[in-house]
Amino acid sequence: MTAPSPNRTQPTGSGSAPRSFDIGIVGGGAAGLSAALMLGRARRSVVVIDSGRPRNRFAPHMHGVLGHDGRPPLELLARGRAEARGYGVEFAEGEVSAVERVAGGFLLRGAHEVLVRRVVVATGLVDELPAIPGLEAMWGTSAVACPYCDGWEVRDRPLGVIATSPMSRNQAQLLRQWTEDLTVFGAVEAGIPEAELRAFAMRGIRVAPPATEVSGRLGAVRVSTAEGEHRVDRLFVGARPRPVDALLSHLGCDTQQTPMGTVVATDDSGQTSVKGVWAVGNVADLKALVPMALGAGVHTATQINISLLEEEIARALASDASRED
Repeated sequence: MTAPSPNRTQPTGSGSAPRSFDIGIVGGGAAGLSAALMLGRARRSVVVIDSGRPRNRFAPHMHGVLGHDGRPPLELLARGRAEARGYGVEFAEGEVSAVERVAGGFLLRGAHEVLVRRVVVATGLVDELPAIPGLEAMWGTSAVACPYCDGWEVRDRPLGVIATSPMSRNQAQLLRQWTEDLTVFGAVEAGIPEAELRAFAMRGIRVAPPATEVSGRLGAVRVSTAEGEHRVDRLFVGARPRPVDALLSHLGCDTQQTPMGTVVATDDSGQTSVKGVWAVGNVADLKALVPMALGAGVHTATQINISLLEEEIARALASDASRED
């Protein structure tokens, strides 16, 4: 096991040879930090390389995270980094441009090049928004995606759903639990079937033409359509999740189809089809909320530690056998 160096925060300097770690974690969001914390506690040497752009950085608060409800998501990450550093985990800012197989493990290439025995890809996803003027500026505050995360704060108020696909039916019907005053914009154009539109009507969900422009703030959102302007307190948007999985694709990891799109295929431990490479959090599970990502990070960390332990046992036995020969 490589001894950690808790005072170093930059694994490599310009022109220096790559340093070695047991585990390299690409991405410092909830999943990556959770895995790092547990591996650090297991006395593994760990480096986390992170670009500093978590998916939920636009949100002022997060909800549904036991013990942290209402906490700013960036504050949770800051606390997580401080806790992980206490166990010797090292951090480097920047991006990993490639992961290459080398003798004994992998080389992470980029601004900070390191040699690692195991790789955890926790790069998350990005939300691709529909091209509606004004929407991007409102994202994370007055325009959001998750009723579980942001429905309570606007319960019993006028709400809107911007439909982007037939899957928006699920978002709208779920959101109906939080309000009786709900309008779905562009439901027909998004391909929601007629039978589902009838179900909308039976539950008092209104249907309006597609949004052509949005503006305003939380509590006072204006939605312009071809038939006029609507007022709602908050918009829920069927953003298209796109996993940040280029590193996994270049490694040749197998993928699988889900109702939300294509994601990397993993086993129960989070390991991909490439031995020694794990994927955890939203890059592998597009539906994972923060608490789910935290739990997945812990589980993956324990499985990685076991894989390293078994490797070390096998190496010790092989060494003993060679001495006897």
